Amino acid sequence: MESILLSWSGGKDCAMALYEFKKAKIYKVKALLTTVTQSYDRISMHGVRRTLLEKQAESLGLPLEIVFISNKVTNEEYEQNMAEVLKKHQKNGVHKVAFGDIYLDDLRKYRQEKLSAVNMEAVFPIWKRETKELAQSLCTLGFKSIITCVDTKVLNKKYVGKIIDKEFISELPSSIDSCGENGEYHSFVFDGPIFRERINFELGEKVLRDNRFYYCDLIPNNQAK
Repeated sequence: MESILLSWSGGKDCAMALYEFKKAKIYKVKALLTTVTQSYDRISMHGVRRTLLEKQAESLGLPLEIVFISNKVTNEEYEQNMAEVLKKHQKNGVHKVAFGDIYLDDLRKYRQEKLSAVNMEAVFPIWKRETKELAQSLCTLGFKSIITCVDTKVLNKKYVGKIIDKEFISELPSSIDSCGENGEYHSFVFDGPIFRERINFELGEKVLRDNRFYYCDLIPNNQAK
């Protein structure tokens, strides 16, 4: 079985990508590849603490490969740090990276170009899936996920900290992609058919950052006051 890295944000789309891999039994996921903002010690954009990311990886039974970036990261810094990690895995026989992207052609092209530069290939296991159907499948299959960040320019802040269920999907405005593919919201998956055990946490503070993104902190139970 061919080895592959999986780009892992901790959210629902990459969880569905991993589910598809496990079902198809084509690839062996060598590690979860995650970008963490070093000064915050949180998953970039999703705002989830690294301790919860580590609990995810442990529950999934997969190694975690973290790419650290700075708070005000530039494209050059991101690409350089990512390339260093990818080259390390390439030397160990890994030549492909999977992504949970669904339909953004520009993003797909960017990923393909950057991987090609280090002689690696991009794989997109849920590409062109209908997003409402995909979001509903997430719930039907028993995945449990929570919204950790919303872009208040397009989505009401009331959704941050909400569980993603069929009710949430049905009440989303028609202008919002059901999977948040355009960055409308980000999520954290804490249970489901690919997990050995549920990841427990408590809801923490909700804060607005950059006058745009509303985050809900998730506090691991062993750190909650």
